[in-house]
Amino acid sequence: MPTAWIDHARRLGAESLAFLLAADCPGCSLPGSLLCPDCAQALAARTVQRTTPGGVRVCAAHEFDGVVARCIRRVKEDGQTLLAPALGVTLRVALPQFGDEALFVPVPTSRAAFRRRGYRVPELLLRAAGRTPCRMLVSTGPRTDQRGLGRAERARNVRGSMRVRHPLLRPAGAGSSVVIVDDVVTTGATIDEAARVLRHAGFRVLGAVALAVTPSRSEHGVNG
Repeated sequence: MPTAWIDHARRLGAESLAFLLAADCPGCSLPGSLLCPDCAQALAARTVQRTTPGGVRVCAAHEFDGVVARCIRRVKEDGQTLLAPALGVTLRVALPQFGDEALFVPVPTSRAAFRRRGYRVPELLLRAAGRTPCRMLVSTGPRTDQRGLGRAERARNVRGSMRVRHPLLRPAGAGSSVVIVDDVVTTGATIDEAARVLRHAGFRVLGAVALAVTPSRSEHGVNG
């Protein structure tokens, strides 16, 4: 094994250990823990069903609250991608609701968000759940941050914010059925826009899956 590769692996291991020693559990702030056993248990899926204003059925693994919400914020805002495997296990519970034949299409990440993070959160979670993302949707440009916007404002904000990439080029052997994937669903405006452009391109939208949906009493605090 090349010495350079061994040195790189050692540096990576040292950096990971340093991160873990400096980490605190996102659920309870226990120092020196990426995710403590009690908070890991709190991630056990409690499937939630919603329907968007446009009539798309959403199956989520959790409500956006408590430990789940704090873990998602760590991934989205603080770059703690080491939490992705635990969140992927949670998301996996929602995936079988639509069978195994459909393509899983993540909601597109804006260019600005990708530059800031270096990764696409819905794709990261979907891969952690053991599924291959089909990056069929792409962002068409900048849009206003969804946080703080009401239902109607969110719908206007996302209108025209995405398009289908090469709609006539489908993966070999795949059908035309798709399931939209997002990390958090708030009012459902983003899901409805994704469904609109996919249907316009000739795909059959079976529904959507998400790691979490915001409690029905709230429309604020997340970005979908």
